[in-house]
Amino acid sequence: MSDAHRKIGGADAKLSLESVWQGAAFYFALAVLALVCLAWFPFALILRAVLSVDAGRRVGRAVVQRVWHLYFALLRTLGACRFDLSELDSLAGEPAMILAPNHPCLLDALLIASRVPDTCCVMKGDVAGNVFLGPGALLAGYIVNDTPVRLIRAAVAELQRGSPLLLFPEGTRTESAAVNPLKGGIALIAARAQAPVQTLIIETDSGFLGKGWQIFRKPALPITYRVTLGRRFAPPGRDHAALQAFIGELQRFYAGELDTHRARD
Repeated sequence: MSDAHRKIGGADAKLSLESVWQGAAFYFALAVLALVCLAWFPFALILRAVLSVDAGRRVGRAVVQRVWHLYFALLRTLGACRFDLSELDSLAGEPAMILAPNHPCLLDALLIASRVPDTCCVMKGDVAGNVFLGPGALLAGYIVNDTPVRLIRAAVAELQRGSPLLLFPEGTRTESAAVNPLKGGIALIAARAQAPVQTLIIETDSGFLGKGWQIFRKPALPITYRVTLGRRFAPPGRDHAALQAFIGELQRFYAGELDTHRARD
């Protein structure tokens, strides 16, 4: 066998072993995730029944932050993911504000909650009813966006309590090339609570868990996630024109910032 054939054969064997390792790492990580969520399920139910709302909120959010921080460390150790989340650490201890990221995938909220203490997340109703995520989310006092009026009242109350509020202005995962049209709720909440809006830019090199991605479909590994701080917007006025102008300015900011990041990379 020639040296060239040996090199090709060696490269193929290396690629095959790497592919096997990536598959094993991916499905092992999914299994760990399911086991951790199921293990927390009964404790979250019991604690929600016996603790006060305030105590349950503190415990629930502390567990969310710690568990996901450790889980992402596991993904990094397995070589499944690379994370650059260090800019989020500067938000710890800041006055209450709305954290407003773009939304490329299902992991976005968890990336932020793993680094920013006491984060209150706005979630969809199907998350609250999910056997894996629902009990822990309800214990943590996360807000279900089932009705606009209830959402706005609960969100303003969280901000007035001093907690950072994680709210995706798009309302759902990004479907377009840059950012979906933004919903108006973020402007109304910011105006009523007189809370600033800290934009966050989430970047990833994979479509994993984006819109339409099935959780058991293995992506190419490793996946890179990066979260950077964007512009911090002062709260708008409460009149209709000010709210509309605020949403328009946010929309232009995200579109321009994401285009800039895409061109840079």
